[in-house]
Formats: sequence, structure tokens, C-alpha cells
Amino acid sequence: MTVSSSARVPTENGNRYLQQLCKHWSHNLEVTFTPQMGRVTFPRDVRGADWPGDATLDLQAHDDNLECRIEASVPEQLAALKGVVASHLDRFAFREAPLRFEWQD
Repeated sequence: MTVSSSARVPTENGNRYLQQLCKHWSHNLEVTFTPQMGRVTFPRDVRGADWPGDATLDLQAHDDNLECRIEASVPEQLAALKGVVASHLDRFAFREAPLRFEWQD
């Protein structure tokens, strides 16, 4: 079973934030990215967690938003990652923060 949620975060700096976020997480996680799209894999046991499976974050930069899509193994993992993604993006987007995340499950 997988659960997912997506959000289109309004910003004109989506490609910059996408690259900053992917570079940041590439030190500890499996990450692939270009200026327009990225994928981050969160292992099931990241930071001592014990989720049933891995989770992924897919990012797509558009002219006026950054599209974020999370797929997780259970609802609790999904909820945790929503918070992690939002807090990290707000940190990189400190001039615009807080960004508006309207997650659609």
C-alpha cells in the first residue's frame, strides 16, 4: 500500500529551491535532479525510523510554482514528510517564507 499527496507551492523561484533542496539532501540520501525536476528517496529507516517502506519526493519547477509530490508507505510517514519538506523549503525560501502548502491527498 502507498499513500501520496501533492502541492503546488506558489513561487517564481521553484527551480532555485528545487536545486538547493536536492543538493542539500544529496549528502545523505539518494537524489537525482536537473534544474527543472528532482527526485529524493527517503529510506524506510532514515534517521532511526522504522517505516514499512521507502518514500519518495518528486519535484517539478514551473514558472509560477514548485510542484511537490510525496509517495509514502503509510499515512504517518506521509504526514512526517510533509512537515520535513515544508520546513526545509521555507528555510531555503526565507525571503518568501512561509511558503503556502496546500497538500492534496
